[in-house]
Amino acid sequence: MYGGRSVKNRGLASVLVLAATGTLCGVGAARGAQISCTITAVGVSFGTYNVFSASPLDSTGNVSYVCVGNNPGDRITIDLSRGGASTFARRMLKGAEPLSYNLYLDAGHATVWGDGTTGTSRYGPVQPLSSDTRTIFGRIPAGQDASAGAYSDTVIVTINF
Repeated sequence: MYGGRSVKNRGLASVLVLAATGTLCGVGAARGAQISCTITAVGVSFGTYNVFSASPLDSTGNVSYVCVGNNPGDRITIDLSRGGASTFARRMLKGAEPLSYNLYLDAGHATVWGDGTTGTSRYGPVQPLSSDTRTIFGRIPAGQDASAGAYSDTVIVTINF
């Protein structure tokens, strides 16, 4: 029973697709050596969102990188784009219908992973390892009135050095 009447669960499937940039190369001005990094991403797939649940829906994805030719003084950062939204209040769409979500650097969902602007943080700067994988923590807030169907967004992952 919900609100004094019987209803069916109005779940919906939602998927966040991450598109990683390709290989980026930079030349170290002082040392003349070249660092080269490749990056891959596994998207955050939220599965079914229950509009009647009082709890947010959490899921994870990851970003992996491999860097070669790096020296101890090298530093990288990793940015996540806004996706299809104009701000870092990200949203997935089913047609024109939005479903709010966000991506975080931490499991406590306190630090929005973005590009370092408008209240977001980027991963880093850190000395790049030869390879590493970072977890992306995704969350869809509870209490959104959305119709059943597939919602999606595309977020671009960029490695900077």
